[in-house]
Amino acid sequence: MNLHDLIDNAQKLPNIPRVIQELIESFGDDSVSNDAIAKKISSDQVLTIKVLRTANSAHYGGNRKIGSVTDAVFLLGFNAVRTLVLASGLTSAFKAPEGLDLPKFWHESFAVASTCKWIARFSHDDPETAFTCGMIHNIGELLIHILLPSECAEINKAVAKGANPIAAQKNILGFSFAEAGAELTSRWKFPDLIVKGIHYQLDPGSAEVFPRLAGVISMALYINTMNEHDADSATIAANFPNQLATELGINVVKLMDKIEDTKELTSVIDELLA
Repeated sequence: MNLHDLIDNAQKLPNIPRVIQELIESFGDDSVSNDAIAKKISSDQVLTIKVLRTANSAHYGGNRKIGSVTDAVFLLGFNAVRTLVLASGLTSAFKAPEGLDLPKFWHESFAVASTCKWIARFSHDDPETAFTCGMIHNIGELLIHILLPSECAEINKAVAKGANPIAAQKNILGFSFAEAGAELTSRWKFPDLIVKGIHYQLDPGSAEVFPRLAGVISMALYINTMNEHDADSATIAANFPNQLATELGINVVKLMDKIEDTKELTSVIDELLA
């Protein structure tokens, strides 16, 4: 099966709102006008309501009243507001495909995103870009469910019998969810560093040039899996992906000193999904 042709001929993919597309294209554009973007966001009532509700939540220090998108940009910063709008817009664009619990899917995606943002503090990568990449790291899985429901059922049967999920995807589809996600985000004109982050998340070391965001996602997935199993810090440290930490320039001692913080990162997720 040809992934490129599959997406070319897809009729079921959602149309991304124009303001979301413009925000995607604003990554790396230092000349972007905050006022112009704020006005475009404000023209979408649903997005505005979601952004303001989240911006006024306890996660963002809800002791101050943010009454407009312009206020949000001023108080939180353009990058943080862009992240909120992207999150709200993308989650609203997709309808639940058969066989996929969409709220659970997005909840897990945002949990990874929050951990990516946390890791970026230690790797000195842009935290909002890391969050965005984590938020859509699994978008290829959603794409596969939308476009190839019967193949998904076949994959699920194979996994239920003990097959490795990635191996089953490659065997049945000819590509993995990571490759599908990279192709989709490339079509959506996400910046190359995000596309490569998604593409190489399963094996960052396989890229010719180490893709930093792939390393951040891979580390976030490890930490989240450990937290899901209620692993203590000693267990997390014992199996920590130290090679990734080295590539990312992370001081593992300092990171592990704060690792318990990662268990409390999901407070903003339900605000965004509401």
